Amino acid sequence: MKKLIALLLMLLPFAGAVNAQDVKIAFVNTQEVFMALPEVADMQKKLEDLNAKYKKELETMQGEYQKKYSDFIAQQDSLTENIKVRRMQEVQDMQQRMDNFVQVAQQDVAKQQQDLMTPIQQKIQDAIKAVGAEQGYTYIIDPQVLLFQGSNAIDATQLVKTKLGLK
Repeated sequence: MKKLIALLLMLLPFAGAVNAQDVKIAFVNTQEVFMALPEVADMQKKLEDLNAKYKKELETMQGEYQKKYSDFIAQQDSLTENIKVRRMQEVQDMQQRMDNFVQVAQQDVAKQQQDLMTPIQQKIQDAIKAVGAEQGYTYIIDPQVLLFQGSNAIDATQLVKTKLGLK
């Protein structure tokens, strides 16, 4: 206990050296900056096109499944037990392929989104770092995670937008 008190007493003079006036804090609304970037519209268009392709393919598969299922139901009374079992297995296999297709499509869309998002996020991070260095900010915080914002807080959102060539 005495060692802890002695350590705190030794560190006390250093705590005074860090003056609150030396700390400059700003905030940047990264969501606002993100939505203003033209790359975001391109990303959204690419993802919509990819989703549309997968949706069209799934609709084709569902049409084939529905036809095969309807044919099976209509003919099941006239089929031998062996053929009935085989056709039922075909219908179940088609259902399984559709389920697998949906999973693979969702994973691919998520991967494409991440691949398209990463350079945009990096571009924003680089601009924030550049503004922070130029303006001498100690910290730049996103207001979405900010718990309190005083009246003298500096909004650096426009500076970051300007750095990115946005209005």
